[in-house]
Amino acid sequence: MSKKRVVIAGMGFGGLRAAKKLAGSDVELIMVDRNNYHLFQPLLYQVATAGLEQEAIAYPLRGLTRRWQGASFMLAEISGIDLANKCVETDSGPVPYDYLVVAAGSRTNFFGMESVAAHAFDLKRLDQAEDLRNHILLMFERASSESDPVRKSALLTFVIVGGGPTGVEFAGALRELIVYVLSQDHPGISADETRIILVEAADSLLTAMPGELREYAHQKLTSMGVEVLLDNRVVGATAETVELYGGAVLASHTLFWSAGVAAAELAGSIVGVERGAGGRIVVQPDLSIKGHPEVFVVGDMSSCLDSGVPLPMMAPVASQQGEYAARTILAREQGRTVPPFHYFDKGAMATIGKSSAVATAAGFSVRGYIAWLAWLLLHLYYLIGFRNRVVVMMNWTYAYWFQERQVRLITSRKRRAVSV
Repeated sequence: MSKKRVVIAGMGFGGLRAAKKLAGSDVELIMVDRNNYHLFQPLLYQVATAGLEQEAIAYPLRGLTRRWQGASFMLAEISGIDLANKCVETDSGPVPYDYLVVAAGSRTNFFGMESVAAHAFDLKRLDQAEDLRNHILLMFERASSESDPVRKSALLTFVIVGGGPTGVEFAGALRELIVYVLSQDHPGISADETRIILVEAADSLLTAMPGELREYAHQKLTSMGVEVLLDNRVVGATAETVELYGGAVLASHTLFWSAGVAAAELAGSIVGVERGAGGRIVVQPDLSIKGHPEVFVVGDMSSCLDSGVPLPMMAPVASQQGEYAARTILAREQGRTVPPFHYFDKGAMATIGKSSAVATAAGFSVRGYIAWLAWLLLHLYYLIGFRNRVVVMMNWTYAYWFQERQVRLITSRKRRAVSV
């Protein structure tokens, strides 16, 4: 009797966790991804702010999976999924499956604003982090030789949209880069000449956290020199301006967008499935697609309800769902059943700057140095690869003691096209 074939589409947090659980079991495992590496997305902003090398937050998938028995990796772009014929369509040919775990992740959601999509930076891929780092460094190079004070001010104004963890962490890291490094590299530019403007549509930052942590994050960013605009939103952009709701226009050459995500494009190509907000695929309590119990959707592509509300699009959710899908597949092959998926919320955290972070777990809230230390240790723990952990720890230690960022490399002076 031949082994059942399990195909995993996407090797982000959900796909990787499912693969680890299935590796070495009595199934044939095929992992498909457009990239040959697993990316630790929570630290992309540190690549963009010259804190880490891009290789330190990625790990080659073949190196990770080569010792897994019964497992193989396929580098391919997935173009669609044929549910009726149980086949994943790729640019390298069709891949039949008995079970399928769809874990293709998400894309940035610009909410239909084409001008914003055309001019904003976002962080979903390694090359985007490198693009943003190049751009930030180039703004300072151009400002150094700019004689027009109005244009110089626009070059040194950075607008960040979205007051969630990514926006808050990026704002804090960028401010530290400017104050401790770039203003020293460029004697003709004072840190006081720069502006970082964080725009959030809600009435507070980090809306998923308790009130005292939201207020702490706001006060900390403000004390660092970040301008926080609450109850506001960006509605348009050009290469040199950012338009706010109500008509106000900010002169800025840099717009970073972290205000929304939607399911990956693959979700829209799957025929005959129910979709929720952001194009996410509505799943059954066991994370399978209705009418197709052999297909599981996990992570950001999955709309899984918890108390009537879809679970957030976060790495911990994806990881737990990936492992659950793998356990369910193995249980079915053994004639067992498993209870419906239940997400265990381990809490949330965000770093704001040196020795400063906020964290909440099990009803407890922590802020300041202790939260910052917990953030460091947890991110080191979840990074893949001993070398990556060592490199990241050395970079963080060096930055902590010397207030320096070593990866100030402009690797391209030409911005790549923004992909929506």
